Amino acid sequence: MTSESVRPTTGPARRTVIAAAGAAGLAVALTACGDDQDKAKAVGSAGTVLGKTSEVPEGGGKVFGDAGVVVTQPTAGDFKAFSAKCTHQGCAVKDIANDTITCPCHGSEFSATDGSVKKGPATQPLPTEQITVKGDTITLA
Repeated sequence: MTSESVRPTTGPARRTVIAAAGAAGLAVALTACGDDQDKAKAVGSAGTVLGKTSEVPEGGGKVFGDAGVVVTQPTAGDFKAFSAKCTHQGCAVKDIANDTITCPCHGSEFSATDGSVKKGPATQPLPTEQITVKGDTITLA
């Protein structure tokens, strides 16, 4: 008989188990960071045509989801633009009415005039976006 130690060979090695657990955790994290329909997309680049002025009602606004921008018209001919990404948890804002931009995820409300927080849970204003209005076309500056 030899004095070799006997090692059981049932099941995977400890390193294999740890590596597999790490890979599974990474896959879950990357999936959670994926593009979600309720999350705002990244802001469009300069020169991106958002739409027509007629699409933005006076006293209201419109979310241009593909560009991640919300454009409001607080008073006739005065157009403002903000990120459509709520500063609370990054959901896309959706409703604009009565000088208020509302996030449907947790009910945060922002001023359609300056993007400031009107009601939490958000504590930071919507970042402003630079736009130009030429004729009836709204473009990211």
